[in-house]
Amino acid sequence: MRRVLIFQHMDHDNAGRFMDFFAEDGLMPTTVRLWEGAAIPSLVDFDLLLVLGGAQDVWEGDKYPWLAAEKQAIREWVGERARPYIGLCLGHQLLAEAMGGTVALAERCEVGVFDISVTGDHPVFQGLAGPHKVMEWHYAEVKTLPPGAMVLASSPAAKVQAMAIGDNAVGLQFHAEFTPQSMASWESLPGYLSSLEITLRAGAYQKLLREALPLMPTMAAMSRRIYNNLMRSAGMRQAA
Repeated sequence: MRRVLIFQHMDHDNAGRFMDFFAEDGLMPTTVRLWEGAAIPSLVDFDLLLVLGGAQDVWEGDKYPWLAAEKQAIREWVGERARPYIGLCLGHQLLAEAMGGTVALAERCEVGVFDISVTGDHPVFQGLAGPHKVMEWHYAEVKTLPPGAMVLASSPAAKVQAMAIGDNAVGLQFHAEFTPQSMASWESLPGYLSSLEITLRAGAYQKLLREALPLMPTMAAMSRRIYNNLMRSAGMRQAA
């Protein structure tokens, strides 16, 4: 059975709908809870690396010493092994910095539902040309691309909403993993609710639910297309 390695940075912040994709493809997940001090295993036995989001920033190595080992693992995985990689939010930013780009605080944060435009002609975004609504929750952004990277999508607030490095690695600034179940769980997490209200004012959670839930089927279809495209582009699935 093929195996997927997942780097997790926060409790309750999981792979969401990607777990369904992995189950359908027979990929057995192994999750590394980095913020708890879990060690990164040898990469040799894994077929796909998924790096999730988190409240940390890529430059906070003094506060989170495990970030150094994580960046090194990403460099090995993408730069040396050229294996399939999906980075979500922080995972997108870590990919950029690990491979030679730069990340800094965003001029405008994006929290909630936002519009992005697909701009790059790349196999991973095949069939996704044009505008899309996505879920965002970030305060930092990729400022400069790693050498050889390609921008795949942008928004008015963030130039690099998605990028690819070769045919095997994709970084998404938006949260392609969020599901209705993800959002429902926030109601029992006071830290999530307070963060939303600090950024979006009182009542933000219910307002965001009303806006986002009707869009979830379309967002899920986009996530599935990106995943399927990457699996084909990276040689893990035959073209249909």
